[in-house]
Amino acid sequence: MSAKKNYWLVKSEPAAWSWEQMVAAGEGGTGWTGVRNHLAKQQMMAMQKGDQAFFYHSNVGKEIVGVVEVIKTFHPDPTDASGKFGMVDVRAVKALKNPVTLEHVKADPQFAGMALVKLTRLSVQPVSPEHWRAICALGGL
Repeated sequence: MSAKKNYWLVKSEPAAWSWEQMVAAGEGGTGWTGVRNHLAKQQMMAMQKGDQAFFYHSNVGKEIVGVVEVIKTFHPDPTDASGKFGMVDVRAVKALKNPVTLEHVKADPQFAGMALVKLTRLSVQPVSPEHWRAICALGGL
């Protein structure tokens, strides 16, 4: 396992799984199930225990609202009958004091190369350390 921490962004529609539900899951966290995109699967396969990810509310809100931590690496997703996809387990770490909207990210030139801007539909995305620090600062962390 690499000592280097990687950063990610995971998306969820609040009606399906919200930040509030993520927090309510507690220290035991939850499985990040239901991902059915091969690139997103590859991103999850690269995740290591201790990596952190922004929790993004998609469709409604369209904003980064919190930070989660990977607590279990890639393993089979019991919701996938095909057996082709897997999941990681995550737990809530901290809410952003100031949610960072997609509108803000798209309008700020420093984020032009971010996957959130370029690959808008991808549900699991890498985040560079520079973008991580900038969004944490905007979010009040």
